[in-house]
Amino acid sequence: IIKTAEREENPPSITGTVIDITQVKKFDENNVPSEILVGSDEAGKGYALKAAINDYREFLISILEGKNPTAEESLRQTLNTDDGKNESGETEPWVNLMFQTMPVVGATALLSKIQVDVRNAETEVLNYLYTQIDASSFKFNKLSAIVIPDANYVTIGSNYTARVFLSATDTTQQPVITVGGEELPLDETGKGIYSVRPSSTGAKSWGGVISLKAPDGNIRDYPFSASYGVGEPNVICSPTAMNVMYYGIPNPLDVSVPGVSPDNIKIRVVNGTISTERVKNSRGENFRGSWSVRPSSERQNVQVIVSSTDASGKTISYAPYEFRVKAVPKPEARFGGKNSGTISRNLAVAQQGVFAVLPDFDFDLQWNVTGFTVLYSDKMGDFEEKSTSSNLTARQKELLGRLTKGKYLTIKDIKAMGPDKKPIDLSPIILQIE
Repeated sequence: IIKTAEREENPPSITGTVIDITQVKKFDENNVPSEILVGSDEAGKGYALKAAINDYREFLISILEGKNPTAEESLRQTLNTDDGKNESGETEPWVNLMFQTMPVVGATALLSKIQVDVRNAETEVLNYLYTQIDASSFKFNKLSAIVIPDANYVTIGSNYTARVFLSATDTTQQPVITVGGEELPLDETGKGIYSVRPSSTGAKSWGGVISLKAPDGNIRDYPFSASYGVGEPNVICSPTAMNVMYYGIPNPLDVSVPGVSPDNIKIRVVNGTISTERVKNSRGENFRGSWSVRPSSERQNVQVIVSSTDASGKTISYAPYEFRVKAVPKPEARFGGKNSGTISRNLAVAQQGVFAVLPDFDFDLQWNVTGFTVLYSDKMGDFEEKSTSSNLTARQKELLGRLTKGKYLTIKDIKAMGPDKKPIDLSPIILQIE
């Protein structure tokens, strides 16, 4: 994902199997993860990942042989890949819910979490197997050191915490775990707790030795090693419809902080108000994003200021994001897809009404015509008929039926209303019948 996003075969952020997330240049790129993991026609690698998780989950469950229903249910929950509901309440595949429009740094964090979940599932099965053996002797032909970090990515100011333990333990004795010549404290199950607060960014490596007395009285040592990356605190903040904010309307906003629950994120805005109002497009669908911002003035940029609370209750503040403020352009009235030039008689009489559009405008807004007047002239004089909606009245359709080649159709006094609920006047439509 990182190589494709940065278009480099050997990006500086990757050293062997270690990723230095601080060196990722395209951390907020949200197309490549979707292309690789979701793809089209279920060709994305996320589907292979889902299949592998499902196969491994069933393999772990088969090891339990139906003797531990509680552990089986825990495995199904931990390695669950069922389809779910999206923000609109519609069912979506697990792969889409996990990775669709996910930025590079978010996809990396999610894949890291899946690794941790798999290791936790392995540990749960190993602990169960341990209870089934004679605790006085080693029945495994090989003992392996297990390292389970709470997270493989942390920020400065937060702790990197990991649990280090053997897959099979002797309940009559506890192991001795040393890191850097110092003995680690153990929890009630004999797992060593390693915690450090990094003071600099970059890839970090650490390791030690687990010592345990064997049945023959000899002390056996089992070395282990692990690595993690430390990056600057960062926040991902982007309008979900465009790269500017527009005055007079709610602008959808999606804000996330890697590794932080949305419940622990706080947002405030300079030159605007923020709310949890959901913004809909012209089709009535919600834009992505849990917040919306209404700029207070066109003459000043909007600042979005984000802070979060970590597990210890400490507040972390991030650099503000600035957005330019623009006015929403005036829409154009259209009749038969046109507002000037010529129109065939058949096309004109087939129309049902007048519509307002915003040509070449990226924000998908809905403008509704609330009234207009049809003007028709012939040798008998001028005839005007009004409509109080976007639809042609029966009388207006009758006037259109009189149109002949060379005559002019004029639609004037066009009124429209946008998302701000304020009425505006639109330019008239003048068309010649061809």
